[in-house]
Amino acid sequence: MDVKEAILRRRSVRGFLPTKVDAAALKRAMEHANRAPSGGNVQPWHIAAIAGAPLAALKGAMAESYGVVEPEPEYAIYPSPLPEPYRSRRFANGEQLYAHLGIPRENKAERLRWLGWNYQFFGAPAAVFIHTPRFMGAPQWSDLGMWMQSFMLLLLAEGLQSCAQECWSRYPHIVRRFVPIPDEHILFAAIAIGHADETAPANALRADRAPLAEVATWHGFAD
Repeated sequence: MDVKEAILRRRSVRGFLPTKVDAAALKRAMEHANRAPSGGNVQPWHIAAIAGAPLAALKGAMAESYGVVEPEPEYAIYPSPLPEPYRSRRFANGEQLYAHLGIPRENKAERLRWLGWNYQFFGAPAAVFIHTPRFMGAPQWSDLGMWMQSFMLLLLAEGLQSCAQECWSRYPHIVRRFVPIPDEHILFAAIAIGHADETAPANALRADRAPLAEVATWHGFAD
């Protein structure tokens, strides 16, 4: 698999099989992901992998807490308000997902239930949490994103699928009961990992991307 194929094949999987994930495969992907770009070679990423009994316990705690326990967000995931065209892109992605799931807009209860599925890692049998010291700034946070992209592409080479989940940053107080993330670190995001359940309706979604002409400008290039 070449780089282009990996990038085009990567997707956000929202339905996993219970098939166990090989720890050695995760370790290989992590070791290679550590070659991700990092300004000044600071390498601000810290990774906590979770599976088995600890993961089951975390899922159980979230099943009891979601919709009952108030979130304690580490940071605002989106600006408020989110201006155009970003708001429309986000809205369209959500509507496309719910269309695949067959959940109409007026069915608020079912949409809320589906949002809770995020906190079950969409059934994934393994996950990693990415955290970093609180004193790190925006440039180091961009390094975290580059590590995550590298890792998710490398997971494909291992025959695994994934879904990046910033939503876990809303419940760091619960995550820390099961994963040793220091209080002086920000829980940045999680990645659900496993084998895709291709029968899951949500996995039919391929999110749209804006055309290049909408996001790129060119200066000094010959016609």
